[in-house]
Amino acid sequence: MKKRIVGYRERIDALLAAPPEETDWDQVMQEHMTQVSFFQHERLIHLIVTVTFALLTMIALAIYCIAQYIPMLALIALLLVLLVPYIGHYYTLENEVQKMYRQYDIILSRQRGD
Repeated sequence: MKKRIVGYRERIDALLAAPPEETDWDQVMQEHMTQVSFFQHERLIHLIVTVTFALLTMIALAIYCIAQYIPMLALIALLLVLLVPYIGHYYTLENEVQKMYRQYDIILSRQRGD
């Protein structure tokens, strides 16, 4: 997913930097809005997964602190091993979608002829 979202954003950046003479900004806007909605959905799903893993990690940590149940440390380690990449992936999705919002503003101004 990271390769896809970064690749798409870079392709739009290149189009905005040097647009062909006959660029159909209405079509570019339509495609951009479709892609942004796909990535927003992906971002929402990963937010839910990331928050769930964070909550499970905190619950497991609380259980360990209260009960001193040693096997809980293995669960905490497993959850952290999964949580860290989820946070990294969500970070990428969030930042790339924010950049796409700025691209939207530029496409909108070109579409209007500003």
